[in-house]
Formats: sequence, structure tokens, C-alpha cells
Amino acid sequence: MPKVLLAEDEAAIADAIVYALASEGFEVEHCALAGQVVPRLRTGGIDVVVLDVGLPDASGFDVCRELRTFSDVPVLFLTARNAEIDRVLGLELGADDYVVKPFSPRELVARVRARLRRVRSGEQAEWRKVGAFEIDREGHRARYLDVPLDLTRYELGLLMALLQRPGAVLTRAQLLDRAWDEGGDSSDRTIDTHIKTLRAKLRAVSADTDPIRTHRGIGYSMAV
Repeated sequence: MPKVLLAEDEAAIADAIVYALASEGFEVEHCALAGQVVPRLRTGGIDVVVLDVGLPDASGFDVCRELRTFSDVPVLFLTARNAEIDRVLGLELGADDYVVKPFSPRELVARVRARLRRVRSGEQAEWRKVGAFEIDREGHRARYLDVPLDLTRYELGLLMALLQRPGAVLTRAQLLDRAWDEGGDSSDRTIDTHIKTLRAKLRAVSADTDPIRTHRGIGYSMAV
């Protein structure tokens, strides 16, 4: 049976979810604290995580950020928040879905099933390898030298843009067009700032290499 790890501190909600999942053939392990999630995942055997954002000891966002450093297990956020910024943040951190309270337990079960189907069909692991990098475009994830990268939306956009044409020099205008949904608030300096933070995160993985090349007066390229 597929095993679901549920992290939810509200007993009534947790009981409803456990009952709904168990009724549909899932095995469910329940914990009420954020600090219990990562240690349990490290022991293996979990197929899906249903993670409440508002746990009492830590944010579910922080838990997701940590678990994405070692695991690709599907994560569904469960939260009372419905602001777009929260949904974007959750997806940037590597979550696979986002369910807002109040919700139907049957809807949650359907989403868990859908995520498992994608995993089993191989869609969950569609990584494209480019040199030392691996990109999961749909999952909004990247790895460098087999290490998961904790990137912001724009850092990831820049990385993907540069990796689309390895070695080619892209101007700041081209990068702005490819990595930003809107360009009104952005400028050449914005590109330079995000390139700087992206470089720092790559150097944190390998201090001896710098795959991003600066071409003064033109733009940037990626050496892979």
C-alpha cells in the first residue's frame, strides 16, 4: 500500500484525512510536529507527504526546504493561507501541490492519487541533464553536481535560460525576457544582482568552480 506521512496538528482535520486516505487503501502515518517530519523521511518508506504549513514548532515551508536537500518525495501543502505569494513560495521550495482549508477530504485523496500516478509514470522524475546541472522544469527544481539547489524564482529562471543555450552569450535584455514574467520593475542591475546570488549558491556547492561567465558590456553565458 502507498504510505502517506501526514503532518497536521489539528486533531479533527488529521482524523478526517487519516480516515479518508485509509478508506481508499493508503497507509497513513500521522505526526503533529514539524520536527518529526525530516527524521521520519530519512528512514525511508514514505511515498507522499501531506504537510500543514502552520505547524506549532516550525513552518511547513522550512520543513519542505530541508527535506528537498535530500528527498524528491512528493509534497502537498495543507494550509489556511490562500495568498498567491504563499502558493508561489511553496512551489518555489519544491512542493508539488497546494490544498487550501477548508477542503474536501475526497479532494485531498484525489490529489494524492494523481501525484502518485505521476511518480509511477515517471513524470515526477523528468530531469534534464546539462553538464554538471540537472533541471526539472515542471517541478521547478535544479541540482548542481548532484546537490539540490535552493533557488528563488528568478535565480531558477536565469539558470534555466542560461542552460537552454550552454556557451551562448545572452544579453541582459534576453535574460530579462526569458526569466521574468514581467519586465516593468526590472533592470540590468536586477539581472546582475540575481546572477550574483546564483553564483554564490553554486560556489557553496563547489568553491573551486564558477560556471557562469561574465561578458562585460554584453551579458552572461554558462559553461557546462
